[in-house]
Amino acid sequence: MKLAGIIAYPVTPFKPETQEVDFDALAITLNALLEHQCDAIAPLGSAGESAYLSWQEWQQVAQKSIETVNHRVPVILGISELTTAMAVQKAQKAEELGADIIMLMPVSYWKLNDQEIYDYYQQVAAATKLPVMVYNNPATSGVDMAPELIVKMYREIENICMVKDSTGDIQRMHKFHELTQGELPFYNGCNPLALEAFCAGASGWCTAAPNLLGRLPSQLYQAIQQGDLSHAQTLFYRQLPLLRFIVQGGLPKTVKAGLNELGFCAGEPRKPLQKASAAEIQQLKSLMKSARAASA
Repeated sequence: MKLAGIIAYPVTPFKPETQEVDFDALAITLNALLEHQCDAIAPLGSAGESAYLSWQEWQQVAQKSIETVNHRVPVILGISELTTAMAVQKAQKAEELGADIIMLMPVSYWKLNDQEIYDYYQQVAAATKLPVMVYNNPATSGVDMAPELIVKMYREIENICMVKDSTGDIQRMHKFHELTQGELPFYNGCNPLALEAFCAGASGWCTAAPNLLGRLPSQLYQAIQQGDLSHAQTLFYRQLPLLRFIVQGGLPKTVKAGLNELGFCAGEPRKPLQKASAAEIQQLKSLMKSARAASA
């Protein structure tokens, strides 16, 4: 499957009174992302608080997301599990529900060696026919996969066909290109690296930014596609202060606060995560206003 452009992360909204998943609010935010010209939707990632959902909730959010998107763009379901068995179970459920791709990341309590990581991916990939995106995000998973290991898995494990890297290290993206002669599609998951990554050949940008910035991320991608680097730079620097803020503040907290300010019902993150403070909300409002005003 060819996948390119803006891959948007929805949040998982919770009802303020009960902290239960608000499925109506989820559908509204998903439709808004599609209106912002996103090219794929990736529920149940870091922004979607997948780690804080029960198994039943994970299935319900996956199903509601797939039904709401309704084949308008590809749906990439996030799977990040400590155990291979649970990752297999989620991969099989993703296929059953009609997902297009799974984004797979091992999570570490005991430090995993390369063979253990390889076996994790091999066994999960063998349990599904879905394409697998290798997801490297050591900041949240405790697992950092070298480009050489990722390329080895890409070459040897049939379903693995793309990689998302959130380390913020542009040299890794150059390495993916060098090791595969540009054959391995790679996707940037580090918001402040968006412009550099596209210039380095990234196929897409995985981001929660469209929740708050509307079509600006898509406009950046289109400028790159059209070879208009000057316009791409202008668009990127409009977004950069907000991109830095949401990364530093934590995606669930900052993106939900921003959505609430825009009139959506995103609720608050699940504890132990904290909601945004009054000062953070004021700063967020100012950053959103500046970015959107500049794009008007």
